[in-house]
Amino acid sequence: MSNLIVETALLPQELPAIQAIRRSVFQIEQGVAPTLDFDGQDETSEQIIAYLDNQPVGTARIRYLDNKTAKIERLAVLSTARGQKIGKKIMEKAIEVVAEKNLQEVLIHAQEYIKSWHQQLGFEKEGERF
Repeated sequence: MSNLIVETALLPQELPAIQAIRRSVFQIEQGVAPTLDFDGQDETSEQIIAYLDNQPVGTARIRYLDNKTAKIERLAVLSTARGQKIGKKIMEKAIEVVAEKNLQEVLIHAQEYIKSWHQQLGFEKEGERF
């Protein structure tokens, strides 16, 4: 793999790169409405960003729901960088960040087509499909 760096993003400096990745993946590729993706919670969430050869290619955010629960969401990797396990590295970094805070629970809402991928990371299906 080329030079990959996955780190906690510096806000607000890296927020434009994070938003550009999400815009490309969620809005352009998947047709998600901008108001659903950009919900006003980015500035108060912890953000993870991945750089491949010094170019931003992936992201996820961690939202703390209360003093015992975190939710990892908005995982996105640019189509040009997929297939290199970057999404897995981003999730591992997010899980590491949450673990450092000694929280009791980590939640995700996974898209159906990558459910088994999340299960490989240790997540268990709970609840009904929505």
